[in-house]
Amino acid sequence: MKPDLAYPPMLRFFGTFIFILNMPWASFAQHHQNRMTATLDQETKLIEIQQEFTYVNDSEDVLRELYFNDWANSYSDKTTALAQRFSEEFIKSLHLAKESERGSTNILAVSDQDYRNIEWEHLPGRDIIRFTLNTPLPPGDSAKLLLTYTVKLPSNKFTPYGYGADGSYYLKDWYLTPAVYDSIWNLYSNKNLEDLYTDITDTNINFIFPDSLYLGTNYVDLSLTSFPGKQYANLKGVGRKSCDVILNVGGPFEKHSTPHLFVVTDIKSRRYSEILQGISIERIIRFIHENLGDFPYEQLLVSEIDFNKNPLYGLNQLPSFIRPYDEQFQFELKFLKTALSSYMRESIFLNPRKDKWISDAIINYLMINYVDTYYPEQKLLGKLSKSWLLRGTYLAQMDFNDQYSFFYMLMARRNLDQALTTSNDSLIKFNQKIANTYKAGLGLSYLDAYSGGGIIDPAIKDFFESYKLKNVVPTDFERTLKAYSKKDIDWFFRTYVTTSDQIDYKIKKAERVEESIEVTLENKTGTGVPISLFGLRNDTVVSDYWFKSFKESQTFQIPDNGEKRLVLNYDQKIPEFSQRDNWKSMGGFLSSNRRLKIQFFRDAENPYYNQVFYMPVLSFNIYDGFAPGIRLTNKTLIPRPFVFNVFPQYALREKALVGGGSLQYRHYHGKSGFYVTNYSLRGSSFHFQTNSRYSTITPAVTFGWRPDDLIPNIRSSLLMRYVNVFRTIDPSLDLETDPDYSVLNFRYSYLNNNIINFFSWFADAQHSADFTKVALNVDYRRLMINNRQINLRFFAGAFLRNDTNSDFFSFALDRPTDYLFDLNYLGRSEDSGLTSQQVIIAEGGFKSKLENPFANQWLVTGNTSFSLWRWIELYGDIGFLKNEDVPARFVYDSGIRLNLVTDYFELYFPIYSNNGWEIAGPNYDERIRFVITLSPRTLTGLFTRKWF
Repeated sequence: MKPDLAYPPMLRFFGTFIFILNMPWASFAQHHQNRMTATLDQETKLIEIQQEFTYVNDSEDVLRELYFNDWANSYSDKTTALAQRFSEEFIKSLHLAKESERGSTNILAVSDQDYRNIEWEHLPGRDIIRFTLNTPLPPGDSAKLLLTYTVKLPSNKFTPYGYGADGSYYLKDWYLTPAVYDSIWNLYSNKNLEDLYTDITDTNINFIFPDSLYLGTNYVDLSLTSFPGKQYANLKGVGRKSCDVILNVGGPFEKHSTPHLFVVTDIKSRRYSEILQGISIERIIRFIHENLGDFPYEQLLVSEIDFNKNPLYGLNQLPSFIRPYDEQFQFELKFLKTALSSYMRESIFLNPRKDKWISDAIINYLMINYVDTYYPEQKLLGKLSKSWLLRGTYLAQMDFNDQYSFFYMLMARRNLDQALTTSNDSLIKFNQKIANTYKAGLGLSYLDAYSGGGIIDPAIKDFFESYKLKNVVPTDFERTLKAYSKKDIDWFFRTYVTTSDQIDYKIKKAERVEESIEVTLENKTGTGVPISLFGLRNDTVVSDYWFKSFKESQTFQIPDNGEKRLVLNYDQKIPEFSQRDNWKSMGGFLSSNRRLKIQFFRDAENPYYNQVFYMPVLSFNIYDGFAPGIRLTNKTLIPRPFVFNVFPQYALREKALVGGGSLQYRHYHGKSGFYVTNYSLRGSSFHFQTNSRYSTITPAVTFGWRPDDLIPNIRSSLLMRYVNVFRTIDPSLDLETDPDYSVLNFRYSYLNNNIINFFSWFADAQHSADFTKVALNVDYRRLMINNRQINLRFFAGAFLRNDTNSDFFSFALDRPTDYLFDLNYLGRSEDSGLTSQQVIIAEGGFKSKLENPFANQWLVTGNTSFSLWRWIELYGDIGFLKNEDVPARFVYDSGIRLNLVTDYFELYFPIYSNNGWEIAGPNYDERIRFVITLSPRTLTGLFTRKWF
């Protein structure tokens, strides 16, 4: 139907809507009915929508209100649930966005089938709408909503959805859809988790969009007609969830007709020929069809955007020119993961907020099987595993599928692993994207191996065929798996899935007794899951056994088949916490001792060796100059409880040995509350002036607390340490204090690290032979609604006892003496030159150098700054300091702060202080102060904090 272009646009809009309302409509009675006309305006980025929704009450309750998902409105302001989620992940983009870049929904009119207005309101998260019905809706009955509204699309700089800078569009969760009611309303806000939970609906959309774009959709495009400047597409989905629309500018989607399914895709590889891509796609679709069954719709959309939302994390994210895998392997794994995700999402209707682990398990299990089937020799490092630098490492020996256990264990060793049944919005990002999905896939491989093999594949296919296009609950999956297993697998659902209990067994003893082997196993964590035992002779498996779970330890007798070595979990089907005590040689008393292996750079943990790594280190201060050295450590790529570090260095300027070392043991008590105790012994030795050395030895213990919800970046700790300092002084220096001293230090700290609202404080107490002092430090940082940032800091410190005769232990306004050697000064003893201009915000936190900056009785200061424009801020400091026999003194300073990267790189330009107009004084360049962080570990944390 071609519109009359002489009519005004709004009349054409309503005319098209009336046309759609009168179209023949075939549907299933139990589904909601959704008819829409949607017109995209390329200039305004608006979609004008007329929607007639017929809601069918298939519950047993009378409904007086209906709830609809309005996720397009989650981009509307800085207070939405999406904005809050971004702030927890240290993402500022939505908060700082221009109004033109935001998305929103503007409801123009809502009425019922009798054209009576319906009251509506957004819930606090701003992305769910409550409609109050004029007439209660009894069970089995239906109600119509007639809605007129516009959707302003967001820029795709926040999420992949909305409009792109190149003129493309990705429309997902873009119109109003019904929330799911199953005796309660399941109301989930958009938190950028790909888990919209909407009810099954029969939908017909007349979609009008610019003629310069190419359409891709997960719905069936019944017709596509071009008119001057526009295209009209009729999209239909029967028994579907929401409609995804991709509008490309580069060209049409490729269409592949395979024996099992019609595939629409824009995933391509420039280095892999189109003919071979087609062959690979056909193989992948055949594999999916054999393992899952028929796709219930006419076509499958496999898009580049869907892959980018959830890519193959790890080496596949490297730039294409340095990826270590063959083009065919890269293309197939990329296409396979995206196709499986679309296949499952479009067919199995789970609660994606609560039950995502089921689809994750199936997808990753099939990906593991695909690699085992077609690429059994593929290594994790690909071609890099053969390079001279890496080929001797344990990491180079790991198979590609070993990454599933590796990345899960990365979180388990950090004590950040979470149960598979944890709600999707309560998972920390690394677990939500990687670790939990991998653990779920591993779980099915584990279950298959325990059950004797061959049960998971038919069970998955049965589950898919039985429950596709139905709302599924976890018991449906459990019931299907149990029907195929001859063994009791309750442990899988009661322990492996629903808890984060760590699995860890060891072989305590093994000895030959007549014609059998008597082996004693210990369950180190008490987790109730089975364990496998393999017998090896000349690296060949000659026997294997499964033992049901047991508490503490138990002795078993197995036949003697000439095994030379017994190994628990040899095939690594079980995501075990530690495999370092999983093996026992049958060759004598000392035969089980692991040999020492010294190698360059850090490696994955090899359970058969005691590994020591060496790597170069380099540090700098103006006294030692550059100090190259070597670090010796047992720290592997995955954290371990006990870690040692020794780093001898040679100071080029002092021509002397410097460096340090540490021993650290970390003991986790649980996931939350009082969750960790750290024991450490640290020592270091460097120069603090020319020909003057300091050395420290510090034993310490730290207790840590965190909340049950791991998403908020809230931590608190209690540090107890005893700092021992020894100094050798150049004879020409006049030292006012004893060269050696010891300080007992207690510090309680609280941190709520959030990019919008940052708050921290600590209370500190120190006791030494010559003094006792206490201090309180409070920091608050707030990014305001108007995008201006305010920073507030308060410090108060007082001596309870002070028998010192110098200011070495006194409180300082602007540059503490750092007698505990905690601060990374480039030149800690300098009072002139560039390094003396380094400022570390501690104690008084002043930026100007004032006369008599020390206080030997008490000090109280306040520091503040606020944004003028972007990273340019105005700062000011005020305070009082009190010295013995001298009245308290008021001090202040002010200036301009360039807050380039908060706490990492900042510049301070003083303007006015107790010194007067500093900007008009001589040698102004010497008054400028700077904050700089050179520690690689600290800088790395700037980029990894959003994941952990």
